[in-house]
Amino acid sequence: MRVNTRHRSLAPEMMDDFCMEGELLIETLNKIAQINRTLGGNSITVKGVAALIKNIPADKEITIADIGCGNGDMLRQLADFGKKNNRQLQLIGVDANSATVTHARELSEQYPSIRYHCQDIMQPPFQASNYDIILCTLTLHHFKQEEIRKLMAMFRKQAKIGIVINDLHRSVLAYRLFQLICFVFRLNKMVKQDGQVSILRGFKKKELHHLSKELNIGRYSLQWKWAFRYQWIINNL
Repeated sequence: MRVNTRHRSLAPEMMDDFCMEGELLIETLNKIAQINRTLGGNSITVKGVAALIKNIPADKEITIADIGCGNGDMLRQLADFGKKNNRQLQLIGVDANSATVTHARELSEQYPSIRYHCQDIMQPPFQASNYDIILCTLTLHHFKQEEIRKLMAMFRKQAKIGIVINDLHRSVLAYRLFQLICFVFRLNKMVKQDGQVSILRGFKKKELHHLSKELNIGRYSLQWKWAFRYQWIINNL
């Protein structure tokens, strides 16, 4: 089958259903976390946070919100990073699916610095909140282009220090390699379907540069990382 990556796909993902629950959801969340750890995807976000806080005193408490937190694996890895580097991190996971938030809480019981909120980020309760750093790890591609513009403009106002985006590079090679990963890891139907759609909803580098210009973002870095990710660090200081 020919794969067209010229434009971002508008196809929906099963994960976009905020009412979804049950064994399939939990299995999918855990598989996604496993793949991210295996391929080094989470480290892209951790290194982005490290870059933003390198000049901030170690004794200063930093509040970090992870948007679309999934099973909380990213936050647990950040908590470990904070402990290892003597950083005072207060970590908040935000997800619109209550079953996902419940699962994340259960997995994070041994991490007192992490708390979770079930919130739709398009609604006022979230929009009234402020943080030091906002993270989007494999979350931004779930939104349409106009929604992304609005979200990024909102995040810039909410995040005192900055924003770290870790999202997919839309390419034919990434799509084909993911198909191979599905075979090797024996992934379930939901992971396969959503994963392929996610790649087709991902980004080209020029699109993110263009968005940065549209939003008048002056201080940022945008780098390609393995495995087919873009690390987009926005400094608001």
